Amino acid sequence: MQTEKFYYDNKIVKYFANATALWGVVGMIVGLWVAIQFYLPASSLDYAGTTFGRLRPIHTNAVIFAFVGNCMFTGIYYSLQRLCKARMFSDKLSWIHFWGWQFIIVAAAVTLFFGFTTGKEYAELEWPIDIMITLIWVVFGINMFGTIFKRRESHLYVAIWFYIATWITVAMLHIVNSFEMPVSLFKSYSWYAGVQDALVQWWYGHNAVAFFLTTPILGLMYYFLPKAANRPVYSYRLSIIHFWALIFIYIWAGPHHLLYTALPDWAQSLGVVFSVMLIAPSWGGMLNGLFTLRGAWDKVREEPVLKFFVVAVTCYGMSTFEGPMLSLKSVNAIAHFTDWIIGHVHIGGLGWNGFMAFGMLYWLVPKMWGTTLYSKKLATNHFWLGTIGIVIYAIPLYWAGFAQAEMWKTFTESGQLKFQFLETVTNIIPMYITRSVGGTLYLIGAFMMVYNLIKTAKQGTFIANEEAEAAPLAKHESHAKEYWHRWIERKPATLLVLSLIMVAIGGILEIVPTFLIKSNIPTITSVKPYTALELQGRDIYIREGCYTCHSQMIRPFRDEVARYGEYSKAGEFVYDHPFQWGSKRTGPDLAREGGKYPDSWHYNHMMEPSLMSPGSIMPRYGWLLDNDLDTASTPAKIRAMQKLGVPYEKGYDAKANNDLMMQANSIRNSLKADKIETPANKEIIALIAYLQRLGKDIKAEKKSTTAATN
Repeated sequence: MQTEKFYYDNKIVKYFANATALWGVVGMIVGLWVAIQFYLPASSLDYAGTTFGRLRPIHTNAVIFAFVGNCMFTGIYYSLQRLCKARMFSDKLSWIHFWGWQFIIVAAAVTLFFGFTTGKEYAELEWPIDIMITLIWVVFGINMFGTIFKRRESHLYVAIWFYIATWITVAMLHIVNSFEMPVSLFKSYSWYAGVQDALVQWWYGHNAVAFFLTTPILGLMYYFLPKAANRPVYSYRLSIIHFWALIFIYIWAGPHHLLYTALPDWAQSLGVVFSVMLIAPSWGGMLNGLFTLRGAWDKVREEPVLKFFVVAVTCYGMSTFEGPMLSLKSVNAIAHFTDWIIGHVHIGGLGWNGFMAFGMLYWLVPKMWGTTLYSKKLATNHFWLGTIGIVIYAIPLYWAGFAQAEMWKTFTESGQLKFQFLETVTNIIPMYITRSVGGTLYLIGAFMMVYNLIKTAKQGTFIANEEAEAAPLAKHESHAKEYWHRWIERKPATLLVLSLIMVAIGGILEIVPTFLIKSNIPTITSVKPYTALELQGRDIYIREGCYTCHSQMIRPFRDEVARYGEYSKAGEFVYDHPFQWGSKRTGPDLAREGGKYPDSWHYNHMMEPSLMSPGSIMPRYGWLLDNDLDTASTPAKIRAMQKLGVPYEKGYDAKANNDLMMQANSIRNSLKADKIETPANKEIIALIAYLQRLGKDIKAEKKSTTAATN
């Protein structure tokens, strides 16, 4: 059969690779900055945009969507062309995808810096950017499937299975979780509330890890590791089991982030069961990757690329063992809300994602510039700096997590809590310092890689259009003894539909019952909507990223009830758009904060935290004392809440600001009584109103129940 000549597009791969390195370094620098703020609060610079609450989402979005996202696209655009023996479907779509994605990254960083956030972890971006993400993802999908459909290779290699599952699942997750009610250009409220919002968010949040940080990177593993080792994948049938079992089971695991919370017990149990089951397919994939190196382990000693891949796959195995263990209720009761979780996340982020990206770039750049790596020694030094950095980063956080859990739960012989919360923070500051040392080593390694790759490119000549030839796609002839999965591998549309079915089952069966069965979200008569001032204060709380350090979810443990008060109920959160349960306690839980301290305490605490809590690592929020409250937005916010089902009376939007000012003046007078002079129209007033509301509805319910009993 006559062959056809064509050209692979390496230019788009080069641009995505450059973006990977650039955003990787930027994301790591921001990460180091926020790590330093844990023991040097002054490094927040007393500026709103550089506080932990605002920088932390910039860091997570930069690492997940900018660094790993561009890494994923780099690998897909390179490997897909060669696996399909075809140039990308459309050069124009490739460049729309590239520049569109970079625009989204910049828009995300700018908006988060200025406090425009939905307040939902890993999904903080506001609705215009969510729409842009959807459009660019569709462009990417058209380009990918267009390439697959015009391929010259009948068989769809395992890496492509993971690319397809990634595309359809991320699309589903993003669309469902991003249902929002716009208030203005950069303000919206989650369509879901309370328990429902929490379930949808962590269904999305955990599977952002699963289908953005894992499945596409597994696809890259299946392509680049065999290429670097010059060995075929260990087991074709194991790859089949790995793929289908992984995408089916992973989607169910989200509720393990919500154990012992107000989430219905049946949903928690499903999350635990499927999380434990995840060990099997995850380790199947890890072993398939490591066993691919059979007969090539001697190369690992010499080739830095293989060193990175081996540690990356090992970290994948460690993370996917630790994750299911953390989902066990007995372990979760200790680890949740502690720095142990941060250590776990970074084993995956730094080890699995980071090292896969580094190994891929070290392999790709010499190939595309037609040369050899500038310095293997420098790459090897990078490997050891990165590996040591991961160890020094993670171990102190595990130590800190154990220390936090132990101190939180310790009682004296008289039955009193032994430690104040602040003591548990100051006790682990040495671990935070050590963690930042590990992060610094890892960052230095990344800079070494950038230098090495620049020098590699300079000594070669870039091959923008790489010549290739292959025979046209031949009509398939069936064979009686053909393995059944081969049929699916020839049908990309079928593979897409089957992947969607596999991932949709878990989402539907977990999420839908919380919307259709009322008993899952019982109502509490004393729980009322927020006042106009409290709603504005809540929005300020979210804007400043307070949820990154404070939880609002008291679990039914003796120590938490003793420390914070009555454990949290599902009915408390029916008007919370979005929920604010949090995932980390750098500061204490705030679910029962209302009435705990006078208004003046909150005022002084926001002005200078260490004044009220000596040794506090919380940054100052002085601008809240100076900023005027945006009351012009109040009517629109009330109307948006009404559309979401919050039972404000008809026409309340017109008089909401009158109620707001009455409550604001009451707080101003309270502050005046404590010799604090401040106008009623300042943001600090609204924030105080919100903080003073937290938990009061439940306290009122308890009082009324007690009175009725007596």
